[in-house]
Amino acid sequence: MSRISPARTILLGFAAVILAGAFLLTLPGASVSGESAGFLTALFTATSAVCVTGLVVVDTATQWSAWGQVIILGLIQTGGLGFMTLASLVFLLLGKRVGLKERILIRESLNQYDVAGIVRLVKRVLIFSFLVEGLFACVLAWRWSLDFGWRRGLWLGVFHSISAFNNAGFDLFGDFRSLTGYVGDPVVVFSITTLIVLGGIGFSVAVNVWEWRERRLTVHSRLALLVTAYLLAGGTLAVLLFEWNNTLAALSVPDRFLGAYFQSVTPRTAGFNTLDIAKLRHSTQFLLTVLMFIGASPGSTGGGIKTTTFGLLAAAVWSQSRGKEDTEVLGRRIPEEQISKALAVTLMSGCLVTVVTLLLTLTDSADFLTLLFETVSAFGTVGLSMGVTPTLTSLGRILIIITMFAGRVGPLTAMIALAQSARPKNLIRRVEDRVLIG
Repeated sequence: MSRISPARTILLGFAAVILAGAFLLTLPGASVSGESAGFLTALFTATSAVCVTGLVVVDTATQWSAWGQVIILGLIQTGGLGFMTLASLVFLLLGKRVGLKERILIRESLNQYDVAGIVRLVKRVLIFSFLVEGLFACVLAWRWSLDFGWRRGLWLGVFHSISAFNNAGFDLFGDFRSLTGYVGDPVVVFSITTLIVLGGIGFSVAVNVWEWRERRLTVHSRLALLVTAYLLAGGTLAVLLFEWNNTLAALSVPDRFLGAYFQSVTPRTAGFNTLDIAKLRHSTQFLLTVLMFIGASPGSTGGGIKTTTFGLLAAAVWSQSRGKEDTEVLGRRIPEEQISKALAVTLMSGCLVTVVTLLLTLTDSADFLTLLFETVSAFGTVGLSMGVTPTLTSLGRILIIITMFAGRVGPLTAMIALAQSARPKNLIRRVEDRVLIG
């Protein structure tokens, strides 16, 4: 293991957690019926939980017993925070020292540049995560206790708080309906969306905002917050415009805004929905596909190519269109290697989505937009679906499993590989030449 690179260690770690979760979910006691759910179903569910996606082939509330739901919740927490972050918690509780090897792994899993202050960052991440999850678990438990009683309401509050903060999208309301029964409930809407945003903004950004009195916000934090704000505002207005006389038509004006706002937040890799995704207009479905592909911010519980990647590419295009040689963001010049890495991650992600969608058109009979939506939802670890997930063929399920796993660790692994390959300087440089573009 000492010879394995940090990137491969993270890859193998996620795979090990998924396989362990799949084994536990195959046990008869994990299902309500008392019979094994089957390995492929268990593997799909475990992958979706660890990769904090939310796509399911069986209904979470009716298929899995209380024990099975606890397993899923544990997998969500492990996948969202990262197994190295939780391993560090164990080290800290046992009073053990976190060694250099562990610090390097934590750095890679949290997408940081160096190991300086990494243990301090982990402590802040854990405190922030458990504090936010605990606070909103109490709020949601109070709300749902009014409908289901304190015992059921408490479990719903805890489960959905952890699921929302980790951008997982698993719900316990049954019949694949997610939160459609609470489209106009401000307590549920604002609690879930706040959890989604806080979990998807990135731990480094959250800690930076936490310590803003001690030091200024970094360019990364400002860019992540700015792109997130633009996407949320633009997404809300677009959903209002596209769905005003469609899925929002039967709602009051305040509820229409709540429904549009929620549906703009959830493509940030959360997977909950208060509107029926299958009944949305094609324009809205395609808009959600774009938002899912962009995803959350780096070092968060979410997936996608990330907000800062999108922001850097947009800034590069803007700079080129104005005739500037350098890419400038918020008054700072961005190194060319970062633009190249952003472009590489985007192209690799686009190729993955294209290939998987193409293969799904051969294995499953759904229309193209539905399969594209499903693929991007899996890659972005979102969990939104038009209802095709339970009807996927065995080969289709395997493709989605691979896509969810690649979406959770692929872009991060690619960034690490690119960063490591960029460190050694070549002693010999090739002759420069030009290629026509555009």
